[in-house]
Amino acid sequence: MTVEVLGAMKRGVAGPDIRPVATSAVEELVASIRGLISDKRLGVGDSLPSEREMCGRFETSRNTVREAMRMLKAYGVVDVRPKVGAVITDNRMVRVFDLFSFNTIEISRKTFADIQGFRCMVEVDSVERIILNATDGDIADLRSLNQAMAEAPSKPAAAEADFSFHLRLISILDNEAVREVYRIMKPVILRIMEKGKSRQDFGTVTFAQHAAIVDALEAGDRINYQYALQFHLRAGFDTFGKHSEEN
Repeated sequence: MTVEVLGAMKRGVAGPDIRPVATSAVEELVASIRGLISDKRLGVGDSLPSEREMCGRFETSRNTVREAMRMLKAYGVVDVRPKVGAVITDNRMVRVFDLFSFNTIEISRKTFADIQGFRCMVEVDSVERIILNATDGDIADLRSLNQAMAEAPSKPAAAEADFSFHLRLISILDNEAVREVYRIMKPVILRIMEKGKSRQDFGTVTFAQHAAIVDALEAGDRINYQYALQFHLRAGFDTFGKHSEEN
């Protein structure tokens, strides 16, 4: 970018080479429909105008309306139902779950390291608040979930219980945004758990590591809590992928 162009931008003047990004008719219609939803204060379950009404209201073609509806459906904002038409929904989080799961079908060692590193930031670095907030009920729930994991009849069931243990742990933070992010990551976390451990590991090594975490949490021991949790999250990297075919 030249000095002349930068200067023009600072002065609020568009130079000859600066053009607005083109917006398609479908994108413009999507924006208009979202404005309509907002202006009319429509909520989940309310119906949008019919396809014909949309064409007349926004002076556009049926093909453009249909493409806009497909885009809004992909966003999880509307659902097009037979004999009913477009109805407002709120499946945005479901769409995020689907996209995250689809984009992480193959779990590499790099993905393992990145996800576990993120989990360390959430579960380990928040030690002060977790220990401050933890109650006797939280401790009892964690021990119960750990026992359920050890007694799970299959590897997938054990991984589900393992995930539930960690979700319950971060729930102690009492932060719904953190819980939602963690839940979004569930598909890839489950794959990491299953690829990094054997079925026997869940009932022995993982069970013991979870118990050490809960013991430190119950004692209010920040150092041992962080050490036990970091060790637990980093375990399995060397054997990652060797147990992925087990049941």
